[in-house]
Amino acid sequence: MQVNKDLEEKLLSELEGQRNFPSTHIYYWIISLIAFAWSLFQLYVSYFPVNSTIVRSIHLAFAMVLAFLIYPIAKKPKFLKTIPWYDWLLAILGGLGAAYIAIDYVGISNRIGDFYTRDIVIGVIFIILLLEAGRRVIGIALSIVALVFLAYDKFGDVLPELISHKPASIEKIVTQMYLTTEGIFGVPLGVSAGFVFLFVLFGSLLERAGAGEYFIKLAYALLGKYSGGPAKASVVASGLTGIISGSSTANVVTTGVFTIPLMKKAGFPPEKAAAIEVAASTNGQLMPPVMGAAAFIIAEFLGLSYTDVIIAAAIPAIVSYLALFYIVHLEAKKLGLKGEDESKLPPKLKTFISGLHYLIPVAYLMYVLIVLRQSAQMAAFSAIWLLMVIMIVQSPFKALFIEKRKVTKQDFIQGFVDIFHGMVNGAKNMVPIALATAIAGIVVGSITLTGIGQVLLDVIDTLANGNILIVLLLTAFISLILGMGLPTTANYIVVASLTAPVMLELAQDAGFLIPAIAAHLFVFYFGILADDTPPVGIAAYAAAGIAKADPIKTGLQGFAYDIRTAILPFMFFFNTELLLIASVNEWDVNEFSFITDPIKIIVIFITAMLGMFSFSSATQGYFIKRCNFLERILFLIAVPFFMLPNITSKYLHLPNEYFSYLIGIAIWIVIFFLQRK
Repeated sequence: MQVNKDLEEKLLSELEGQRNFPSTHIYYWIISLIAFAWSLFQLYVSYFPVNSTIVRSIHLAFAMVLAFLIYPIAKKPKFLKTIPWYDWLLAILGGLGAAYIAIDYVGISNRIGDFYTRDIVIGVIFIILLLEAGRRVIGIALSIVALVFLAYDKFGDVLPELISHKPASIEKIVTQMYLTTEGIFGVPLGVSAGFVFLFVLFGSLLERAGAGEYFIKLAYALLGKYSGGPAKASVVASGLTGIISGSSTANVVTTGVFTIPLMKKAGFPPEKAAAIEVAASTNGQLMPPVMGAAAFIIAEFLGLSYTDVIIAAAIPAIVSYLALFYIVHLEAKKLGLKGEDESKLPPKLKTFISGLHYLIPVAYLMYVLIVLRQSAQMAAFSAIWLLMVIMIVQSPFKALFIEKRKVTKQDFIQGFVDIFHGMVNGAKNMVPIALATAIAGIVVGSITLTGIGQVLLDVIDTLANGNILIVLLLTAFISLILGMGLPTTANYIVVASLTAPVMLELAQDAGFLIPAIAAHLFVFYFGILADDTPPVGIAAYAAAGIAKADPIKTGLQGFAYDIRTAILPFMFFFNTELLLIASVNEWDVNEFSFITDPIKIIVIFITAMLGMFSFSSATQGYFIKRCNFLERILFLIAVPFFMLPNITSKYLHLPNEYFSYLIGIAIWIVIFFLQRK
C-alpha cells in the first residue's frame, strides 16, 4: 500500500498544481511549519474563546500565505520547482492584508462610517490579492463570478432596467466587502474558521493514522468475492472515506489508486472503472458528518444546530450510496463478471479487528454530536484529542501485542511524527476551503448591497410563470453550470444565497409548505453533481488519469451513474419525510420537527431505497436480466409510488400512503414475473 500512498500524493499535487518539495528542502519545512502553526492556532481558539472577527482574519491570513507559497502563478514545471521572490512578496502582502482586520480591530471598530483612506487602499489591494489567490488555488471561475458581482455593484446604473440599481462607490464596496462582516469576513468564512477546519483536521489525522487504508482493505475483504466485487468495494470504501473527507477529488485519489486497477482486472472497462470511482467519491460529500463543509454553512445560514442538518441529510445520503451499490451490481451482471478468488482476499475478521481503534474516535464524535448534542466545534475538538492519544499509543501497542517485540524509541516517536504530518496536511487541505468561503463572501455581500435577490425573484417568477417545478429545474441548471468551475462549497454558497429564498417564496405561492433546509440541500446536491459533469469535472480527470481512460467519456459515464442522485432533491423537496421532517412551522420555515417513530423511519428508509432501485433499473436497463422498453417504463412509474406517497395518495384518492407503497411493490412483482417468464 505504500506505493499507492506515494502515487496518491503525487497525483494530488499534479491535479491541484501544487509545489511539492522533498523533505530535505528548506521550503518544505517553512511551508510545513506555517501549516502546523495554523492548526495549532485553530485548536487554541477552539478551547479559549477569541473574538470571531479576529479569528476569521487570522484564519484567512494563514490561508493567503500558504496559497502563494504552495500554488504557483501557472501550472508549469519551471514554476513548481522553486518559490520566486514575487510569490514571497504576495504571500506577505496577502497575509498582512487579511490580518489587518485583527491587527487594527479596535481602531476599525471605532471608525465605522468614517474609515481612513488607508483602510480603503488596503482593502482594494487585498481584494485583488484574494481573487488572484483564488485563481491559483481553486481555478479562475469563482474569481470571475466575484468580479462580475463587483462590477454589478459599481456599474448597476448602465444595465437594463429589469436588473439596474443605484451604483455603489468604491469606498462603499470596499467597506461592505472588507471592513465589515457582511462580505469576505462574513458567515461562510466564519464557518470555515469555526467548524470546518476542525473536521478537516480530524479527517487528515485519521487518514495519516491509517484509517483510509483500513477502510479500503475492509471493504475489499468483505465484498471482493462477489460479482463485481472490487467495484462494490470501491463504493463502500469511498463511502467510508467520505465520512472523514470533504473532497471528491481527494476521495478519488485515496481509494482510486487501489480500487480502479482491481476493477479493471475484474473485467470492468477503463471508463466504467473510473466512472464508478468518480460516482462513489463524489457522493462522499453527501455523507455526514463532514459533507464537504456545506453542512456547517447550511446550519449557520438557517440558524439550525449542526446535528439537525446531518440528521436531515442522513437518509438521502445512505440511499444514494445503496443505489450506486445496486447499479454496480447491475453493471457486473450485464458484463458477466465474477468475484475475486476468496483465497486471495484479506481475512475478514482479522482485517476488521486490525483497525477497530480507528472507529473509536469516529463513534465518539457521532455520540457527542447526536446523543449528547454538544456543539460541533467542541465535539470535533475533543475527538481530535482522543484521536491523537490513539495515534501516540498505536505503534507501541502494535509492537508489543501484534508483532511480539520490544517497544523501541522509534515506536514512541512515530505517533508524534504522524500527528505533525496530519496537522500539516489538514492545514494544506483547508486552503481551498478558506479561500472559497472568503471569495463567496463577496457574492453574499453584493446580494446584500444591491438587493439583487428581489430582482432574481421577479426574473425567475416571470420565466417559471408560477410553476414550482420549472423553478427547481432552473435552480438545478444554474447549480450544474456554476459547479463546473466552482468548488462544491462555493457553488452552494453562491447559488443558495441567490435562489434558495426564491425557491421557498415561489413554493409557498404555489401552495407547498417547504422547510428551508430542503431548498438548501436541493442546491447542495446539484453542486455536488457538477464535480463529474463534463467538460470540467476534476474528479473525472483524476479517476481517468489512474485508469488511463478518456476523461470526457469517464465524466459522461460517471454522470450517468450519478443521475440517480439528481432525482433525490426533487423527491425530498416535495416529500420532506425523506429528510425525516414531520411538520414545518408555517410562520417560519426554519423551524420544523423530526419524525421520531422508529417504525416510520424504517418504512421511509426502505421505500426510499426501493424507489431509488426502481429508478436505477430504469436508467441502467437491467433487473434480473435486460429490461425491455415496457419494463423500464414500469420501473419509472414505480418511483413516485415509493418516494412521493403523499402526492400519489392525494391525486389517486388512496386512503393513505401505505397503499401507494403497495402499488409500487405490485409493479415490482409484475416486472419480476415478466422477466422470469
